[in-house]
Formats: sequence, C-alpha cells, structure tokens
Amino acid sequence: MPALLRTESPLKNLERRILALGLEGSANKLGAGVIQHNPDGSSTVLSNVRHTYITPPGEGFQPRDTALHHREWAFEVIKNSLSSANITLADLDCICYTKGPGMGAPLQSVALVARTLSLLYNKPLVGVNHCVGHIEMGREITGAKNPVVLYVSGGNTQVIAYSRQCYRIFGETLDIAVGNCLDRFARVLNLSNNPSPGYNIEQKAKRGKRLVPLPYATKGMDVSLSGILTAIEAYTLDKRFRPDEYNKSSDDEDIIVPADLCFSLQETVFAMLVEITERAMAHIGSKEVLIVGGVGCNERLQEMMGIMAQERNGQVFATDERFCIDNGIMIAQAGLLAFRMGLTTPIPKSTCTQRFRTDQVHVSWRL
Repeated sequence: MPALLRTESPLKNLERRILALGLEGSANKLGAGVIQHNPDGSSTVLSNVRHTYITPPGEGFQPRDTALHHREWAFEVIKNSLSSANITLADLDCICYTKGPGMGAPLQSVALVARTLSLLYNKPLVGVNHCVGHIEMGREITGAKNPVVLYVSGGNTQVIAYSRQCYRIFGETLDIAVGNCLDRFARVLNLSNNPSPGYNIEQKAKRGKRLVPLPYATKGMDVSLSGILTAIEAYTLDKRFRPDEYNKSSDDEDIIVPADLCFSLQETVFAMLVEITERAMAHIGSKEVLIVGGVGCNERLQEMMGIMAQERNGQVFATDERFCIDNGIMIAQAGLLAFRMGLTTPIPKSTCTQRFRTDQVHVSWRL
C-alpha cells in the first residue's frame, strides 16, 4: 500500500482556511484545480481547468503521446487554474497529484510536475488515489451521506460502499471497464473522439429504436463486458448492417443501423450495472446511490438508476461533466481531506502505480 506519513495534528489544520492545488493526468484529461477548505468544514471550488488530448476518429490514445500532451500543456493549465483562483503557488498549503490508478507514462508526467513544484516552493505533497478522488468530489458536490457508489469510467467499473475507514469493493468488472467498452465500439463505428467517444455513443443511442440480442453477463456481484463487445462488433459485419444513417421503411425492418447498436449496447450494459448496484444497496441497507466517473455523466444510466432507486424509495446522486469527468479539483479535494488529517507523501515515496486499488486507501478522514 502506498504510504502517507502523518506530519502534524489534524486539529491544527481546522483553525484556518487551507488551499490545495490538485493535478490530474491519469488518462487523456489533464486537469488542475484549486479548492479551499474553510474553518467551518465546508469547501469552496476556486478553479477547475482541464485540457483533453483528442485523437482522430477511430483511434485511441497511446501512453507516450498522452504523456507528451500533458508535458506540453502542464504549465498553461496550472497557470490558468491559479489565475482563475486569484492565488499564487506561494499561497498554497499543499500540492496534490494522482498517484494511480491510470496509464503509466501520463501519471509519471504529472507526478514529475507535482514534485518539481513541491521542491521549488517548499510545499507538502499528497499522493491521491484517482478513484477516491472521484468519490470524495461526488460526496462533496451532491451531499450524499453514505451511498453505494457506482464508479464507472474508461479504466474502472466498481460498486463500492464505505465501512471502517475503507472503501470496500462489492463488485467490479472481470475484464474491461464499461468506458473502455463504449470507447472501443465508438472506434469500430469511426465516431469522433470530440468531446469523447462515450458521449457520441450516447447521442447516437438516443436515435436507436431496435434492441438487438446481446449477452447479459452478471456473475454474482461482478460483470463481464468483453463478450458483449465482441458480440456488438459482430453486428457491424452482418449483411443487414448499414454504416450510415438509414431511413427504414416497412420493407426493411431487419436493417440494423449504428444508432440501434449504440442503443442496444447501452441498455444491456447499464441494466447489468443497475442490477449489481441494487444488490449492494440491499446488502448494506442503503437508499442512496452515487454515480461517479466519466460514464456517470450518461443521462440514460442516470435515468435507469433513478427508476431502480425510486422503486426502493431511494435517491440517486450524480454530477455534471465538470466533476464526473477526470479533473484536478477532485484530486485537490481528496488530497486536502488527507492533509487535514496530517498525512503527506514524502518526495522519495512520490511515485505512481498503475494498479492502485480503491480499497487500498486508509480513509482516515471518515469515522
């Protein structure tokens, strides 16, 4: 488990406002955000700046190229974040960065920037788990108290609940993440990566009318998505498939268009996620669901989860694209919570790990 060292009493940090800069770069989003924790325990978002590395349609983003993007844009993004917050680096109390999980080269690029600023300005460094950053930002923005968390992104799919200073993983993907599944199918359809392939899948799905059969692969509390991806890709090779927009008539009911496939993929995969989330709610007796991660912006997922929660007399909490898509402010929030407990990351320990699990974090700031 990556270590955080306790440096001072947490009570000392509660007597004044505390400022943290958060740096995120675990995938193709480079983010910098400044958050202020107030003496009354509340938080104020002062800035949240992001720049996305976008590749041509049909292409994914490679670690080396993504790392080059982050290095090229780091100065500009951080400068804009500090300017928007109307502060300087000297005003900060700590600098927080994403320690993992994520892509190795991009993570290392941002960690290098964080270490450099920490040494130049003599500011404590705090390494943050990317997943915990999503959760803590979601809790802060929505006000959810003790929800079951559905964490869905390009690299992660997990159902999580808090217990005894740890975010316990109740279920997860056995192979690829839901965001990766959607992104890879978007590349098969040659959809644009601007603003994101998942967003363009969602928009095309809204025009879909036909539900094609796909595998439904829940295994206890876990899901498997690679077989569904293979099955949906096979439809694009079917003689009934038309790659362009197609106005159906009564004579061609069997025609399959991209909108139908996007619709079918979303409906099937999201139903699986709703099922395992409901099972976790029943297990811990919770009536709250918090959806976090980039895929959490999907309106259809929120709608399906809302129907389930309403049937259980519960409530769904979600954020918009400012906070559900990878951003620097979520790293600042989680890092500052740790810093207030007196936890920092020594420079020799300020490494990155691509496989930093959510349940490896000691959540000392919660009872």
